Amino acid sequence: MPKIKAEKKARVHNEIAKQGIQFNKDFGQHILKNPLIITSMLDKSGLRPTDVALEIGPGTGNMTMKMLDRVKKVIACEIDTRLVAELQKRVQGTPYQSKLQIIVGDVLKTELPFFDICVANIPYQISSPLVFKLLLHRPFFRCAVLMFQQEFAQRLVAKPGDKLYCRLSINTQLLARVDMLMKVGKNNFRPPPKVESSVVRIEPRNPPPPINFVEWDGLTRIAFVRKNKTLSAAFKHSTTMAALEKNYKVHCSLHNKEIPEDFDIKQKVQEILTTVGLDQMRARTMDCDDFMKLLHAFNSEGIHFA
Repeated sequence: MPKIKAEKKARVHNEIAKQGIQFNKDFGQHILKNPLIITSMLDKSGLRPTDVALEIGPGTGNMTMKMLDRVKKVIACEIDTRLVAELQKRVQGTPYQSKLQIIVGDVLKTELPFFDICVANIPYQISSPLVFKLLLHRPFFRCAVLMFQQEFAQRLVAKPGDKLYCRLSINTQLLARVDMLMKVGKNNFRPPPKVESSVVRIEPRNPPPPINFVEWDGLTRIAFVRKNKTLSAAFKHSTTMAALEKNYKVHCSLHNKEIPEDFDIKQKVQEILTTVGLDQMRARTMDCDDFMKLLHAFNSEGIHFA
């Protein structure tokens, strides 16, 4: 008879393993176990003794404990009640207990309180919505130092013309300054993820650019669907034209403007693109200033993206 291979046991954090807790892959639980990387992330975040720090997905509290030593207060948001209990146990009866506030639940569905700084090894599957939740959070925070999947981090910092430059890149860079801090190998986590990781520093632009972000997002969505095509070609899609025409008619109705009988949305769009000299440009080579110029040109002619 062929030998039956023994099932591989899930690699779990030693302390948690003793209690029979196994990490939940649905929550993207990969505990950062290397204390040098934790210390480096905290050093690069520029924590101050007066700060209120936010941590998303504290896990077993390796980073939380080091952070509590440096700031006035830590707000930890954790979805897994088993790990919440473990974190509470670690601070119980210590001076840190009064400095730690735990929010139990899904961070994407939680109304976040005020914080000065965010340092976290976040669940990778919520990377994109979390970045924009943080960037649209008010009042402004000073900066965030976050661990991401390496390719996601590269997209965040990509510049016009780079292979990975995309809508995520330009939407993030409109609202924040983004810097790559360091690469982190998969063996620094337990259990190790399937991908390499990177740490990124995100610093919100304060004040933010004077722009309607929903409109901006609508414009970049159209341009980046076919980022290698010219804008002239990207805007010729029938569903895009239909949506823009509908928005234009709403705008005219609200402002009591009469729509000419021979009005042609395709012609109007091409005229605007040509006038600003961007009709032959491609989204993959355009920066924030180019898109701001384009959005202003469309809006001033009554064409909106929201």
